[in-house]
Amino acid sequence: MTLVAEFRRRNVFRVAAAYLVVGWLLTEVLTTILPTLGAPAWMPRAVILIFAFGFFPAVVFSWFFELTPEGIKREADILGEEKVKTRASRMLDYITVTGVVVLVVFIGLFSAQQSGDDTLSRDFEVNAASVAVLPFVNMSNDDDNEYFSDGLTETLLHMLSQIPGLKVAARTSSFAFKNQNKSIQEIAAALGVAHVLEGSVQRAGDNVRITAQLIRASDGFHVWSSNYDRTLENIFDIQDEIAQKVGFALSESLLGTGSKQLAGVQTSNPDAYDIYLQARRAKVTGSFGGLKAAEDLLKGALLIDPNFIDAKTELATCYLHQVQTGLIGQEDGYSQVLAITNQVLEAKPDNVLARAARVFVQAMSSALDGDAASIPNAAHVLEALVAEAPDELQIRILLVGTYEEMQQPEKSLPVLQDALNRDPFNPQIHFELGSLYLELERYEDARASLEQSLDIEPAQPNAYTRLASISLHSGDGVGFVQNFLKALEVDPRDHELPGMLAEFLYKLGLFDEGDDFRNRVMTMAPASTMAYDIALLRAVSSGDESAADSSARQVIQDNLEDRQSVYTHAVQYLLRSAAKSGTVDDEIAWIEERAPGIFDIDADNVPQKYRLAQGAAVAAWYTTLPREELLRRMDVLLDFWRSTGFDPTDDPFLQMNILALRGEIQETIDVALSGVFSRPVAMNLGWKQAFAQPQFAELVADPRIQAAMQRWEDDEEELRGQVRTYLADIQAAS
Repeated sequence: MTLVAEFRRRNVFRVAAAYLVVGWLLTEVLTTILPTLGAPAWMPRAVILIFAFGFFPAVVFSWFFELTPEGIKREADILGEEKVKTRASRMLDYITVTGVVVLVVFIGLFSAQQSGDDTLSRDFEVNAASVAVLPFVNMSNDDDNEYFSDGLTETLLHMLSQIPGLKVAARTSSFAFKNQNKSIQEIAAALGVAHVLEGSVQRAGDNVRITAQLIRASDGFHVWSSNYDRTLENIFDIQDEIAQKVGFALSESLLGTGSKQLAGVQTSNPDAYDIYLQARRAKVTGSFGGLKAAEDLLKGALLIDPNFIDAKTELATCYLHQVQTGLIGQEDGYSQVLAITNQVLEAKPDNVLARAARVFVQAMSSALDGDAASIPNAAHVLEALVAEAPDELQIRILLVGTYEEMQQPEKSLPVLQDALNRDPFNPQIHFELGSLYLELERYEDARASLEQSLDIEPAQPNAYTRLASISLHSGDGVGFVQNFLKALEVDPRDHELPGMLAEFLYKLGLFDEGDDFRNRVMTMAPASTMAYDIALLRAVSSGDESAADSSARQVIQDNLEDRQSVYTHAVQYLLRSAAKSGTVDDEIAWIEERAPGIFDIDADNVPQKYRLAQGAAVAAWYTTLPREELLRRMDVLLDFWRSTGFDPTDDPFLQMNILALRGEIQETIDVALSGVFSRPVAMNLGWKQAFAQPQFAELVADPRIQAAMQRWEDDEEELRGQVRTYLADIQAAS
């Protein structure tokens, strides 16, 4: 008998086939379900190896032993029992066929599920060499340690993003899934990644326990996992080790390259690092309280480690946000940013964020001093820096800021949309888009973006103030107040929020209600520009000319910066009053004595707030200057503003002013009816003082304008009643 025939007689081939089929089936099932049961990452690999190494012993076993109805017997004992052997052969055939059927069904079901996952993945064009770092879960007893686990996550994300060819989901989008009951597959599909790194952190004093695991999203397979029990002094080593191992696992299997040395945060002091993480958490909402706390914490980190570059760049951007929100003045804030960025660039000349911040503040400072060309020049540089570091959001925000100064908001749209594609769950990007849509008068888009931003990060006061502006554009004064109250609730330390609400109420004639919010300003920031501005506005709105005159002169004498347009408002009030009394020349002389050159229309470099004051002076010049000189000065101002990218004729109210000053009355009436009175009165509170100017005398005499003004009068009275009732109901409920 040949060897092949003997193999067949002893059922060796049948045993081998049955073993392979059943082994394959069990391997597929176990490696699929074990990860979902929380089994260690090594267990699926162990299952595969056990079945692989067991094949040869099983074949050898089938040569010497046979399966019979009485059990397993030695081959030598059953040589003559052909019937038994036939029955045993059939049993092995049944096992094999059944295994094949079950395997086909399992693979079919799994493939269907995988196909669904693949369809979802294809929608996001998933790159196999991609990973999202989910926020590590804080397992500590103290919830205050949340910043520590978040900070560890951010550092790992930063380190992994340095691996060439590896796509890493942006930090804010990954953090959008914090405390969300979502599966790994759902999160990976939403973020467009093939792998997810997750873990947990348990901290007790200086002791830290960290677990980390890298999961393949398609099948839940654990590519790598590990546990660490260390002291806080070893935190940097742990971060390095996790990032290196994850990077190696992905680089070797997907990128075809070995891992490289990755740079984490640039400090070796755990205390400085700890404070730095607390600062980043405090800064997230952009509120007065958060930004001030972040500043103090970052300064503390730098006292411990003066060479901590990441803390310095974080402090620079913190000051930029403080300027934007009014926590500090422009001159003070910009000088702080310049000093910090100079230090960073001296140590790290290639630090792209420091380069961008310095370019931005230099341009803004030059523009304040009258160099209008500085902003467009900065925009060109920032465009190049965005191309150099496309994932650095802060540079994009600075570029958007330059476009805003140039009055070219449409340029910002592709910049922010590209940022959103890279980081779809970032609340700051949604906020910036909402603000941009508001400027572009796309109000529904603005509302949707701002609400999306608040869904991700609810404690954003500025998002609520933007929603308040949208309410005004629809004539909803109650909605305006509601959103400002929400902003006050999440940022009670911001003195400008109650100030802006007080101004709205004063313009409506609700002085007692406005005083409640003004008192908050005077308590928190009695020397702020907002305090000056609301004092002036209250006096003007109430008709207290003596108090208004005193407030306006105080602004000029103290030479305030023009935040909230307080300097422009002061000049405007004094010159409007002078036009009524016929004392324009005397008033201009008084102002020029305290602000030399303020009305020098032909100067080469005029500070920005002086240019705005010149615009406010045109209506006064209308009563004193020859027509040719008035028109010449108007053209000089219009040419200047257009050179900066801003065309005043794009605004209906400004266009109406320009036409009236030129004496084009019919055109003025047309613009007033179609562009000004077509808006809700809520957007034009204070309109009575504006239309009382001498250039509008013929305009307001027209019956159509009188009818429109009466309609606004009625609408304002209705709005006043709605807001008064709403505030009274709130007070009664409290």
